[in-house]
Parts: sequence; C-alpha cells; structure tokens
Amino acid sequence: MITVHARATDAAGAPFHPASIERRALGPRDVLIDIAFAGICHSDIHTARGEWGAVRYPLVPGHEIAGTVAAIGTEVESFAVGDRIGVGCFVDSCRRCVNCLAGEEQYCRNGATFTYNSIGRDGQPTSGGYCDRFVVDERYALHLPEALPLEATAPLLCAGITMYSPLRRWGAGAGRKVAIVGMGGLGHMGVKIAHAMGAEVTVLSHSLTKRQDGRRLGASHYAATSDPSTFEELAHSQDLIVSTLSAHVELEPYLGLLALDGAYVNVGLPEVPVLVDTTSLGRSRVAVSGSMIGGIRETQEMLDFCGAHGIGAEVEVIGAGDIDKAYDRVVASDVRYRFVIDASTFA
Repeated sequence: MITVHARATDAAGAPFHPASIERRALGPRDVLIDIAFAGICHSDIHTARGEWGAVRYPLVPGHEIAGTVAAIGTEVESFAVGDRIGVGCFVDSCRRCVNCLAGEEQYCRNGATFTYNSIGRDGQPTSGGYCDRFVVDERYALHLPEALPLEATAPLLCAGITMYSPLRRWGAGAGRKVAIVGMGGLGHMGVKIAHAMGAEVTVLSHSLTKRQDGRRLGASHYAATSDPSTFEELAHSQDLIVSTLSAHVELEPYLGLLALDGAYVNVGLPEVPVLVDTTSLGRSRVAVSGSMIGGIRETQEMLDFCGAHGIGAEVEVIGAGDIDKAYDRVVASDVRYRFVIDASTFA
C-alpha cells in the first residue's frame, strides 16, 4: 500500500482536516501520480455536504487532477516516468458493455467507478484528488498538453470536458450561433471552447457584471436574463444553447431562443425536475437534451484541442487549509472562475 497526505471531511458540513489515506500498491498497468494541482468542482461541494444522497465518509473529494508520473507498473505502455498526466471524474468501468466499447465509459451500463465516493473493483471506497499522490489504471488516465500550465489544465478534466462534449456533439463551429447560460466555472470554459471552434458565442447571465470577462474570453454578445427584452431580441436566433445552471429554470423562454432544429442541452444538475411544454418542441422542431462529461477518448481529444488553442481555465490557486473558505466562496459565486488546490500544501 502507498500512504498519501490528503484532506478529508468526516460528515456533511464538517470542516476539512489533514488525513493519511492508503492507495493500492501499483499493479501491472497502474500509474503512480505526483499530483501538482487539484481543482475544486461544485460537485465536490454537493457531495461533501451530503446534498446528493449517500456519502461514504470520511470523504476525500477531487476529480480534476493534474500532475506528473512518479512510477509505472510493469506492463504500462502509454506513460513514462516524468510525463504530464491527468485524471478526471471516473477511474474505471466494466470495459465490456456497449457504451464502454464505444469509448463512452461515463455511461457504463454496469456503472462507472467514479474518482471519489464510489466503490472500486477491490471493494474499497474510492478517494479523490485532494491529496499529494494518486494511483490509477493507465487506461483511465489522460495525457496533458505541454503548452498549458498544470494549474490551468486541472479544471479541464471536468469543467472542460463537460462543455466540450455537447459543443462538439451538437456541431458548434463556423456559421453556428451558440449561447452559454451561466458564466461560472463551467460557463467560462464553454465560452472559450465554443469561440475556438469558430462559433458566434452569446453569454446569457442573470446580470451584466461579468460582461467584460465574457467578451475577453470570446463572447461576441452578452445579455442579462433578468431583462425581459433579452428573450425578445434573441428570439429564434440560436442554433445551440448549453445551460450550466444548477438552479431551477423555466425552459419556455430559452426554447423560444432556438432557431429551427436548434437544441437546448443541460449540463447542470437542478435539484428539482424541469418541466417541458411539448408544444414548444414542435413549434421549431427543437430538441432538449443533457450531457455528462465525456469518455476517455473524447476527453483526450478535448485536452489536445485545448492545448492546440491555448485554452486553460481561469484559476485562483489556494492552499489545502483554505478548502472550506473556497467552498463557501463557490456557493456565493465569489470566484473567477475555478479554485485549484496546490497539492504541495497537503503534506
């Protein structure tokens, strides 16, 4: 076993504290990672605070992991010691169902093994990236682009792929108009990626407070959803809307923004069901869908794309002792746009 330094929480709402956890010894295809940075995702907060159902405490969250390879198993082929390496939201899957074979492991029919608060093949709970070292099967690790700083790369492993996947699948590109709803950790990545794909990007945010940032990151237009005239002025104009909102939202006004055959894709996780008026769907033959991260193949594609276009997250680096404060600030929307923990402070 490999002992690592971590930060854990013991109950919903309990503060994070230093902890020692055990990682498995390296198997033939395992890679040992020296973590450099671990991003803080809002999913970490929901899970740590017991807002998404059962939690296996003590909990070590973190699924935006960036670092370098420290050691490799005897049969590892795709990584060498010293390589830049990342781990995202899951660390295993059944490898045999139709979705896994298609490279869509996140939709594993038998249940993907998530990076934390899951049960691994060894029957033990998984622990995430709020620590200084990590062990993962090479088949569930990613090559990180040399062109990007590791601290700006870590959030790509969740926020980046969460936005890239629907943008790619629904054809964001030249000649297409794409609206990003919400200008936070996910939304700011969506603006950057959609712009790099060649789309004309509009940000739909509750207010105009982040308009300057939106324009700087690639948005051609920035509109406030709190202003009723926004929905009149943009009616039937968008080919794709990607919503990052986790709060309840009335879909009808947004569906009215879609052009013929447009799509509204939700990547946020509202806590209550969202109602859809099917009349609105037929009026312009629009689609309502959802998306969840991406498989290993697509995540690597996203990382290569971001490396080629110089796209990293806008981050604020913190020490391990500031996790609780960072959580409160995320909930208060007081970060632009992603907190990243310096893993050297876990020791």
